[in-house]
Amino acid sequence: MSATGTIDRPLTHDPQKQAPMTSSTSEPAGSATPVFSPAAAYTARQNRTREMQLIPEALARAHMHERQREADAERQAVRLVAARRMQRRAERVSLRARRALAMAVMH
Repeated sequence: MSATGTIDRPLTHDPQKQAPMTSSTSEPAGSATPVFSPAAAYTARQNRTREMQLIPEALARAHMHERQREADAERQAVRLVAARRMQRRAERVSLRARRALAMAVMH
């Protein structure tokens, strides 16, 4: 029994050992993709792989940059809240000192 491969279950998964796709006579001319040589397919596959390997690095770099920006914004917000708290405390202490001075002058 000679088993030929189908599209869903190819005889081999190695693209260089598979038969090239050819257009049938029922298709209009130029509708099928042109036949590439195995060397050109290998080069295209290598370039795609190299480009695809760089995508996660770029995503990670962008993610880390965004996290750094969020952390900087959070630190700035914390410093602003602390500065306002210290300003209110200083105003209360100043008012208390003025009252104490006024009481000392009155007596």
